[in-house]
Amino acid sequence: MLPTIDWHDDTIVMIDQRKLPSNELYVRCRSAQEVARAIKTMVIRGAPAIGVAAAMGLALGLRKSKAAGTQKLAVDFYKMCETMAGTRPTAVNLFWAIERMKKAFAAGAAAGESVDQIKDRLEAEARLIHDDDVASCRAMGAHGAALVPDRARILTHCNAGALATAGYGTALGVIRAAVEQGKHVTVLADETRPFLQGARLTAWELLRDGIDTTVITDSMAGS
Repeated sequence: MLPTIDWHDDTIVMIDQRKLPSNELYVRCRSAQEVARAIKTMVIRGAPAIGVAAAMGLALGLRKSKAAGTQKLAVDFYKMCETMAGTRPTAVNLFWAIERMKKAFAAGAAAGESVDQIKDRLEAEARLIHDDDVASCRAMGAHGAALVPDRARILTHCNAGALATAGYGTALGVIRAAVEQGKHVTVLADETRPFLQGARLTAWELLRDGIDTTVITDSMAGS
């Protein structure tokens, strides 16, 4: 399993999904604006992953803010929230994550926390959103794997794997968990036109984990 997005020092690092499967490249974002651009240009995609990226981007942007007081910090923060909200208006997790970060900011301000304390609070919240997503995916995988028989053949469409989340995956998390339990699973991955998320992303990450995967054209799924 690969980490889709992570926080290293003062940088948000994410795998550039536009370059897969030919090149495994990583984008390093050093500001909220750079994270927003990465979301908008589909460096990172998948609703859960976008939500995590937005939360981390807001925390990073707040960390870089030079605002001297809480009120000025709030001005910077809400401007960043507006920028982030405009990146992918159809991604539900994006707005959920922004609202969660807003609540964290409001709680810190209401408690009379200093600028540095609010920054720490927002970073901790972003990291928690990331960790919660991975934990949820693993729990989903464990429950779903119980329904997967040994020697199962599973058809997938698009990408609902580690690349679409903070790591491990939702639907592909079930497949991963079944394989981890010792079951033999083969996967037929629809190519998923027009962006080929199945051929480029699902097949890439499953094969990377040693899971038997064959890419098929979308029209073959019904035959």
